[in-house]
Amino acid sequence: MFSKTCEYAIRAMIFIAQKSKDGNKVGIKEIAKGIDSPEHFIAKILQDLGRRSLLRSLKGPNGGFYLDKEALECSLADIVKVVDGDKLFTGCGLGLKQCSETHPCPIHHEFKSVRKNVQTLLEKAKLGEFTEELEKSLIFLKR
Repeated sequence: MFSKTCEYAIRAMIFIAQKSKDGNKVGIKEIAKGIDSPEHFIAKILQDLGRRSLLRSLKGPNGGFYLDKEALECSLADIVKVVDGDKLFTGCGLGLKQCSETHPCPIHHEFKSVRKNVQTLLEKAKLGEFTEELEKSLIFLKR
């Protein structure tokens, strides 16, 4: 459903939310290890998220990535839109270029409902909501 880049972005942002909730900064090595991703790949992703103001970073010996209170209210849908665009929320289920109400693909009407449910789920899911469940090991970010 998501690109590999988007999967890593979501996992990294949830990990950073958990680790930075007490004002701590998280380094790239810890993030990569915590979500089981290649360091160089996640570094590029986080750099882009920072440029788009979804993520904060601080350089230096006590630096790293973190989320402020505003960023903790970011939804998973916000991350998906920044990384993958809005195709998941607007695109054709079969990937057709010309799919609409007047020219529907074979699964158009059913997929429209699924697409809306996924969008609602991701818009309701805020980064700050996952920290407690992660600490209690009720949810996981890596295998």
